[in-house]
Amino acid sequence: MIKISDEAQNYFVSLLSKEPIGTQIRVFVVNPGMENAECRVAYCAEDEIDECDVKLEYHNFCIYINKSIIPFLKNSNIDLVVDKLSKQLTFKAPYARKNIMHKKHSIAEKIKNFLNSEINPQLSLHGGKVNLINISEDNIALIEFSGGCNGCSMIGITLKEMVEKKILSFFPEITKVIDQTQHLHGNHSFY
Repeated sequence: MIKISDEAQNYFVSLLSKEPIGTQIRVFVVNPGMENAECRVAYCAEDEIDECDVKLEYHNFCIYINKSIIPFLKNSNIDLVVDKLSKQLTFKAPYARKNIMHKKHSIAEKIKNFLNSEINPQLSLHGGKVNLINISEDNIALIEFSGGCNGCSMIGITLKEMVEKKILSFFPEITKVIDQTQHLHGNHSFY
């Protein structure tokens, strides 16, 4: 699925040697299937590995990818370009901008995939996650936050400015987004 040149693999190993033990690599796509799609690589701590992740094993490191974006990474390639002044990773994914969301998927499946590929990578940077619970008969998306988002003092802004705004813009059939989380306040909410 992802071809990584020997030079890029050695570079990843070098970078990971400076990180805490157990740190691996996460590959994700911001705005998958859109004209402005971007492929990204980030560190992935052990506690950020999710049940929806697929693990790809390479020599001395692993890459984690959320299952929902695998079709967007078909025939992708990561390489290392070295010149006299710098080293630069290149990430080419010919399907990243292709609209491959099949019409056979329900709106709930599409929103779940969207949350996992578009919203959760950003929330995971703060130890949080959002899941779709259900879609009401009135086309209201009922969601639930977990992890660092549960009880966070910024949850109202995250809901309105990040989650709701993006869901409503990508899924015009959804009329509203409601947070159904039973927020618990405490130290777990702060990272």
